[in-house]
Amino acid sequence: MAEKPVLLIVDDDKNTRDGLQRALQRNYEVHAAESAEAALSLLGKVPEIDVILSDLRMPGTDGLSLLRRVQAQHPRTLCILLTAYGSVESAVEAMKQGAYDFLTKPINLDHLDMLISRAVKSRDLEQRVESLEIQLNERYGLEHITGESEAMTQLFDIVRQAAPTQASVLIQGPSGTGKELVAKAIHRLSTRSKGPFVAVHCAALSASLLESELFGHEKGAFTGAENQRKGRFEMADGGTLFLDEISEIDPSIQVKLLRVLEERNFERVGGQQPINVDIRVIAATNRDLREYVAQGKFREDLFFRLNVVDIPLPPLRERDGDVPLLITRFLKEFAEKNGKNVEGITPEAVAVLQAYEWPGNVRELRNTIEKMVVLCRGDKLTVRDVPPNIREACDAPTLPGRSVSLTGGSLADTEERKIRAVLEKNKGNKTKAARELGISRRTLHRKLREYSLRDAEKQEGAINHETI
Repeated sequence: MAEKPVLLIVDDDKNTRDGLQRALQRNYEVHAAESAEAALSLLGKVPEIDVILSDLRMPGTDGLSLLRRVQAQHPRTLCILLTAYGSVESAVEAMKQGAYDFLTKPINLDHLDMLISRAVKSRDLEQRVESLEIQLNERYGLEHITGESEAMTQLFDIVRQAAPTQASVLIQGPSGTGKELVAKAIHRLSTRSKGPFVAVHCAALSASLLESELFGHEKGAFTGAENQRKGRFEMADGGTLFLDEISEIDPSIQVKLLRVLEERNFERVGGQQPINVDIRVIAATNRDLREYVAQGKFREDLFFRLNVVDIPLPPLRERDGDVPLLITRFLKEFAEKNGKNVEGITPEAVAVLQAYEWPGNVRELRNTIEKMVVLCRGDKLTVRDVPPNIREACDAPTLPGRSVSLTGGSLADTEERKIRAVLEKNKGNKTKAARELGISRRTLHRKLREYSLRDAEKQEGAINHETI
């Protein structure tokens, strides 16, 4: 049985307090206080009071002052003010201060019961909406995108700046980097967040099917078109349309898409009536779209229409330091999802996963951690839980700058030897060395600083040993 809503009656008149308490105690858990001061004291002791019924005029602190204190200290508690001195001015002031409602004495108990019930339902609905918004933001907002690397910090800055605008966005990055996740974050952080987010995966459809999917069709427009059908542009009206793999669309569709972006209207396939839409377009591709323009595969005017805000998504191998963060997040997610008591991962296993190139990027890492959690026999992921193909790849000498021996020697020593060898090969040119190693120049500088510090510590340890 559900718990009763909790009420607090505040009135300096004992007869009024007792009468209201007797009338309401069947449907509510009722507390009473003879003054605003006593009510505030009780609020600190009784958790989650839903509604306060307070007299407006009381000795000492009056009902309006109590209302202000409750609003500041217990914002989830609703207040209904009661008075024998009803006036329009008092009612207006009470509502301005945030009162849920205002009643004059003598109180109609049936009306009061209905009002309290409505107040409690309003409070519950507000909490459910707030909870839902938090869940949606966690799922689709920036909170769901993990990363502390310089590349991801720059990404977050661009998203925060671009999201509140109406500008078209082009997201470019390798497969598996989370382009749709970024598109959803932009939508959630935009002024269109209450509108629909509609996604179309362009490469999965032929030119004729894509045209119908985007613009809809009229009945009889082609064989099989038995009914009128809305397209994705109409479905996204008032919200955001996400066009994934935009590089793969046919030139004939590119022309129509350009027109929609310029004029914000179109006709359904087989139709003549212009349809106006209010949409924001976010496009994504794993290709170099500028190169596609140079090769004549993509219209230059459409490219510039889409590329108002350009968001490059880096491959996981360039997100220095983000792999352990992602491992922690995915481990927790899949342990809970699968009911597995996996509490952590050993440093050795993390080192192997960091050494891997991740050609499938975040998607591949996520799938790998899910597999490791599902097949894990202990309470921690270890090197033995790492899939064999990843262990073998990390032990192979064909991965410059990312190799790690699983049979002997530390990861740091193996990495340092490789970096120093590549630097020597490139005659100390850090830019060329970083490119050959597959890491950023900034990461190379950081690694070299680490090695210098470690050398200094080793030297200091040797001196201390000699002294002893």
